[in-house]
Amino acid sequence: MTVKAYGAHAADKPLEALDIVRRTPGDHDVQIEIAYCGVCHSDLHTVRGEWAGTLYPCVPGHEIVGRVSAVGAHVSRFKEGDLVGVGCMVDSCQTCAACDEGLEQYCEGTGMVGTYNGPTPDAPGHTLGGYSQRIVVSDKFVVKVSHPEDQLAAVAPLLCAGITTWSPLRHWNAGPGKKVGVVGIGGLGHMGVKLARALGAEVVAFTTSENKREDAKALGAHQVVVSRNADEMKAHRGSFDLIINTVAASHDLDVYTNLLRRDGALVLVGVPEHNHPSPQFASLIFRRKSIAGSMIGGIAETQEMLDFCAEHNIVADIEMIPIQQIEDAYARMTRSDVKYRFVIDSASLAAD
Repeated sequence: MTVKAYGAHAADKPLEALDIVRRTPGDHDVQIEIAYCGVCHSDLHTVRGEWAGTLYPCVPGHEIVGRVSAVGAHVSRFKEGDLVGVGCMVDSCQTCAACDEGLEQYCEGTGMVGTYNGPTPDAPGHTLGGYSQRIVVSDKFVVKVSHPEDQLAAVAPLLCAGITTWSPLRHWNAGPGKKVGVVGIGGLGHMGVKLARALGAEVVAFTTSENKREDAKALGAHQVVVSRNADEMKAHRGSFDLIINTVAASHDLDVYTNLLRRDGALVLVGVPEHNHPSPQFASLIFRRKSIAGSMIGGIAETQEMLDFCAEHNIVADIEMIPIQQIEDAYARMTRSDVKYRFVIDSASLAAD
């Protein structure tokens, strides 16, 4: 079936209206009419060819929410009319150790198949994402949305920004009695602050901007540190159990590892364009500190995160746009001029 979408034909071309083909649902597929799709920095990096391997035409979008319009004969967990979501992946090998543990994002067989720019037998040979009216996905990679329908647009970013911060918070046991730092108050960071607070941790937000101090407190941070203020940083030296670093630009990591207590972890979730400078290792060795990375979360963990957010009334802070404003939104994203996530109203696709 042919549906309307927005995508680019080359890295130096703007996104434009496209007609794309979605497969007829198979026995294990769920067909979703997309209501909203969040706009992630990964979309921009991929469509502009800033990360190697972009396949064109590229239709980005991996923060998808909508309503089920059809299911395959062997699908039992979903039915027509259900509110559902699709995140950053739509397939994996399903047989390796990682997949068996519910960690499909770390699939050791085929590797996870991204919601866009991943291999698929469907035309045109690579997956096409959520900047479109409809998507057809294996039921194994669909999650249920239990938030009220009037919050649906603000749920969309949870499928990437939410799970990207939830997974390390859970893995490193954030909760009561733990001190958690969140570096960067943007699309990822603002969700990290909300989730860490809801989990019961003491939350400290780090920002380079004095003018974000009150914003970070409003999101739930107990304290806010301006990272360019040496005295503020020194006051927290050796006190953090966990720091989640959401910044996607190369920078000095030592200023944050110095803030960790013994056995503390600095977890990187933002992918920089260039490698970070090599850290000083003495601090890590003598206090058994660690620098680690984390990438999204498995499907079961994503469902856990969505259910937790629905129970605690957590959604993203968003700015809604029609698809026709996507290039302006990308330009504003590069200037960090959004609080804190753009979300596309998919109904606007019908206008092209």
